[in-house]
Amino acid sequence: MAKRSRRNKSSPSLPASDVLSLFQNRKEQPLSFQEIARDLEVDSDRRRELRQLLRQLAEERKIVKLDRRHYSLPQRANLIVGRVQAHRDGYGFLIPENPELPDLFLNRSEVRSLMHQDRVALHLGKKERGRKRVPRVLEVLERAHRKVVGRFEAGKKFDLVIPDDPRLLQPIRIPKRAGGDAGDHQIVVAEIRRYPTAGEGPEGRVLKVLGDPGDPGLDTEIMIHKYDLPDDFPPAVLEEAAAVPRRITSEVLAGRKDLRRLNFFTIDGESARDFDDAVAVSRRQGGHYNLWVSIADVGHYVREKSGLDNEAFRRGTSVYFPERALPMLPPRLSNGICSLNPDEDRLCMTVEMEFDGQGRIRNVHLFPSVICSRARLTYTLVKEILQEASPEFAARRPEVLKDLQVMEELCRLLRARRMERGSIDFDLPEPEVVLDLFGRIEEIIRAERNIAHQLIEEFMIAANEAVARFLSQEKAPSLNRVHEAPDEKSVEAFREFVAELGYRFPPPDKIRPHSFQRLLDQVRAKPEEKSVNYLLLRSMKQARYSEKAPGHFALAAAHYLHFTSPIRRYPDLVVHRIVKDVLRDRMVAKRRQRWQERLPAIAEHSSQRERVAMEAEREIVERKKVQFMRDKVGEEYNGYISGVRPFGLFVELEDFFIEGLIHLTRLPEDRYEYLEARHVLIGTNRGKSFRLGDRVRVRVDAANLESRQIDFSLVQ
Repeated sequence: MAKRSRRNKSSPSLPASDVLSLFQNRKEQPLSFQEIARDLEVDSDRRRELRQLLRQLAEERKIVKLDRRHYSLPQRANLIVGRVQAHRDGYGFLIPENPELPDLFLNRSEVRSLMHQDRVALHLGKKERGRKRVPRVLEVLERAHRKVVGRFEAGKKFDLVIPDDPRLLQPIRIPKRAGGDAGDHQIVVAEIRRYPTAGEGPEGRVLKVLGDPGDPGLDTEIMIHKYDLPDDFPPAVLEEAAAVPRRITSEVLAGRKDLRRLNFFTIDGESARDFDDAVAVSRRQGGHYNLWVSIADVGHYVREKSGLDNEAFRRGTSVYFPERALPMLPPRLSNGICSLNPDEDRLCMTVEMEFDGQGRIRNVHLFPSVICSRARLTYTLVKEILQEASPEFAARRPEVLKDLQVMEELCRLLRARRMERGSIDFDLPEPEVVLDLFGRIEEIIRAERNIAHQLIEEFMIAANEAVARFLSQEKAPSLNRVHEAPDEKSVEAFREFVAELGYRFPPPDKIRPHSFQRLLDQVRAKPEEKSVNYLLLRSMKQARYSEKAPGHFALAAAHYLHFTSPIRRYPDLVVHRIVKDVLRDRMVAKRRQRWQERLPAIAEHSSQRERVAMEAEREIVERKKVQFMRDKVGEEYNGYISGVRPFGLFVELEDFFIEGLIHLTRLPEDRYEYLEARHVLIGTNRGKSFRLGDRVRVRVDAANLESRQIDFSLVQ
């Protein structure tokens, strides 16, 4: 096993009861950090300890953090803190930060002074004897938007910017002379100078003109500004990256295991330019396997608190668009010295795992290393090699062919064991946008998921689990990848839906991960397969990062984290640093306390940046789909019903991985009843029904880039 660290225990000496008593005894709330420190007589040497305790109490929901400085008791303040989720029809919901609280409906008058994603405190009204409830009050704690992307509309007295995001409900009023060089209907970036109130909408000025609507080249620029994504690196960060040596010198190899004799290679997509991971394998006597997963040692080059580190933390993750990527690290590092390019020595952190003939893990060793990748393989090539066992490739690279065949054996063993323990294998295909040489959309297809993808997926999961178990055994702080079990309400709704399709599913109190996987196996290759997969995914909670380790429900793993992609994910880089502390016996009390203080904020920020990146990547693909269908209006296609709603049917085309809406008004004339539990529309007069999975033929009626919606009509 990997080298063990000394165990040190440290706990705050400041009692939590003293802090809670202070809040309970003070009628005037909220209290600032300075007031708390003063009243508890906490001197400057213990301020950090107090901050840690306040953070802990806030996480336990015993107090509420209102903003950067103020705290209160939830019951005393009678408030709920959360984010606004606005709806294009004018109303909204408050999504509480406390996951145990339900979402709260916000009416139009309450939403009028707010904007989508604003962080607010909802002060609940109190019932008074003989009187009506005092109206609740919404207090804005943090505005989510400083800039807005939208369409410029010229007016007589003032101009307007109509936000691109339909959840930003109010146009931005632009005073004359504040519109810059913007022309009518052009796409612009506007800065908000005055936020909305109950009586007036927001006001601002045009910062930048992006271009004309409909120009596909604008998509990436729109996403960058709309989601406030970091694009260019600051000059100081680029200078720091330029100072990193391009080659590895012998001096940095001290204390590293030399694995350059092993047959490592990388397996990635055709367009990949940075390579985080390389794998090597050997079959041992007795039917055992040795697997080496080597991950780029990014932490060797990106030092804590450096300019590179601060910028990587700010970005949180790389963002991938069809035309280009926004990397977390400058290309000098991400495509250069940190990337495991073929035939070049590279510094790594390696997880060496031994498995028996049934795929059970027997031994794990974790250590810094130096490797040299022998080949840069792609998913397509690996699939061809394994399926066809090409004699030409076997003659040219026999060692690669042999190792790939061993890897396939091990992959199938690991996958079988993971499925046996109850891990859920969602089979939801992802869209792949294919561009021509001029950047125009050629087609949108289902991204393939073959044996090569499965091979890398299984090896990375095994490495991530091994590192998570190691840190757990060492009682070390960790940044975990958390996925909680779905709530009972979601499970019950899913259970009712599959029951209508004729499938049995256990009640919420008896739910286990293997319950879901058993059902997915039953619907495989059936018309309702995608619908069941999609609704199951919707019933799940979103995975996130946390300093706590409640486990990963979907993987049926007690311990899990992200270790294998430090070039493109900041949490992986953090885990590398923690592992190094343990291996070097540096997890002393001071270092342990420092990690315990920092990890909650890192987890929260990383989760938030991941969500932003996912939303931006998803939206740009939706924009590409609409653009692709704009010249296909009037054409007919075969498809199947992928969603049923009260207002109509969603249909996915067979020829393209594209979904559109048949509105209720475009269905055969009738009065339709929507049966939510069964996901079906039934005509009450003629008896015609439409349900998930039904095959239909549709005509393309419209492709609206503004609403990002494709409209179909039913072809009889």
